[in-house]
Amino acid sequence: MKSAKLPRVLVFDSGVGGLSVAACIRHQLPGVELVYLADNAVFPYGDQSESTVIERCERLISGTLECFPSDVVVVACNTASTVVLPHLRAAISVPVVGVVPAIKPAATKTRNGRIGVLATPATIRRPYLENLITEFASHCDISRVGHPDLVRWVEDSVRGMEVPHRALSEAVSVFNEAGVDTVVLGCTHYPLLLDALRQVLPQVEFWVDSGEAIARRVAHLLEELGKLGVARVGEPGRAAPVMAALFSGKVPEGLAEFMAGLDLRPEVIHGAWSGNPA
Repeated sequence: MKSAKLPRVLVFDSGVGGLSVAACIRHQLPGVELVYLADNAVFPYGDQSESTVIERCERLISGTLECFPSDVVVVACNTASTVVLPHLRAAISVPVVGVVPAIKPAATKTRNGRIGVLATPATIRRPYLENLITEFASHCDISRVGHPDLVRWVEDSVRGMEVPHRALSEAVSVFNEAGVDTVVLGCTHYPLLLDALRQVLPQVEFWVDSGEAIARRVAHLLEELGKLGVARVGEPGRAAPVMAALFSGKVPEGLAEFMAGLDLRPEVIHGAWSGNPA
């Protein structure tokens, strides 16, 4: 009997941060094929206009789906998710999952009511973050840090550069001063900094990000498509592959080793990706 076709998920980000989400999907759904797409030619998205982000996301994702047809698209970027989701859902027929800072679960976890929100400057500025806080955490004391260097430190870590602990400690010092016991990692890059963050913020009890919730949402959509069973177990004797890691700019040095450390080993790595292999 012919085995079931493996479901496929396309994970998109402006850099390597979405690999943290891809790793969560791989952990929960080991039978899912993954394609990773990064628009690193214009990284970071927080420096781009909304119209640029919308145009590039639509073009790159639509083109990539022609080469790698997928069952679900995950926009694993907070900045892109705030502006592109309605446009992308109108442009493609594939279900789209976005990401928002995990304010709601953080508000249920905190013991002392003091929450730190660690995000990019662009996310900190956007009204949708304040709306989330008002809706789910109005009873909590919220400290915000939007530091421009953290995502770059993650990108640098791919090629083996050490995270500057002293600078990181200074960047998040407001959380120590506020006595937060819970920190929301409001950018998909930041789970990749977690070991360093734990060292400079040892009093934080709960670290909350959106990766697990995104993976659960993907599972729900695959269940609606009748593909959840194979997504959870895959095919006997065959590990679901990471089909490709595609970058609109230069492939980051050390990428293969970095992805292997996350149990993500792409069969193809492609730079200067424009949405098609030409």
